[in-house]
Amino acid sequence: MILTNHQLQTLNTFGIAVSAQYFVSIETKETLLQLIATEAFQTAPHLVLGGGSNVLFTENFKGYILHNQLKGITILDHSTESVLVKAMSGENWHSFVEYCIEHNWGGVENLSLIPGTVGAAPIQNIGAYGVEVKDVIQTVEAIDLRTGIHRQFTAKECAFGYRESIFKTQYKNQYFITAVTFRLQPQPQQFELSYAAMRETLQSTNYMGEGCLNVRAVSEAVCHIRRTKLPDPTVLGNGGSFFKNPEVDSTFFAQLQQQYPTIPHYPISPQKIKIPAAWLIEQCGWKGKRVGNAGTHQNHALVLVNYGGATGSEIAAVASLIQASVVQKFNIHIQSEVNIIG
Repeated sequence: MILTNHQLQTLNTFGIAVSAQYFVSIETKETLLQLIATEAFQTAPHLVLGGGSNVLFTENFKGYILHNQLKGITILDHSTESVLVKAMSGENWHSFVEYCIEHNWGGVENLSLIPGTVGAAPIQNIGAYGVEVKDVIQTVEAIDLRTGIHRQFTAKECAFGYRESIFKTQYKNQYFITAVTFRLQPQPQQFELSYAAMRETLQSTNYMGEGCLNVRAVSEAVCHIRRTKLPDPTVLGNGGSFFKNPEVDSTFFAQLQQQYPTIPHYPISPQKIKIPAAWLIEQCGWKGKRVGNAGTHQNHALVLVNYGGATGSEIAAVASLIQASVVQKFNIHIQSEVNIIG
């Protein structure tokens, strides 16, 4: 069923009051293929919407919103070495993580509580606390929205980068991801704990002792940290981290460090240094700052929020002001991680 002028306020985590000219709930692949075959669809703009956690609408959407509702989780293979599990793309991401934790499969526990769907995970190459989803993706299945042809992408073919994939670059808006297959570790013994906040949280709950650490403990630590630092979008509209952490040339960073000796940083190669965008934004005085109904969160400068009644354009304007401030102070351009629509 195609709905017209359908409200999207409850379907985007910023809570922006916009509507879609045409709205279709995709519960089966057959529904999608039937829609693709129509001339009306092929001659109009379209957007796949999952959990609505990584989009900022600045105006009503003129075209088709495809609301991904494909559900199901299947175990394809299980051995002592690995588990192959296939999740349909409309599954809630955190619910999928919980499913893996219940089975004691390792690999996604650091990605707990990230909002959105399974299908959005490879597009964004979601990551947190030292882990990226590319580390565990085996294949991505998708349907070409121009032709209806099915295609399976290997992890290599996805061209994953930092919050990046081929689905955000070369194939942007071209494919509808239908399922993702993950290769996970049964009964894992090793965990990614490079972030100090993770180790401190686990130590405070006595999970760091020998034989105590498990996927459930790591997941609970991540959830605790995220709930402490990040606002609940059901209470305060937001899209999580709004900007990517910039990567700069090591020579440029050395000059920057002379001026700001305490600047936090993470070497990612001999030539590249990653700098936390939140620190840059906070140094520019934006943490907790409000402009009308939009602004940044009081506990995390990287999170832009809708304080109530903000339009997408207001939030986008604040984002632009923040970017300009960071360029002026540090000569660094921070890129939006959130997809601005309009």
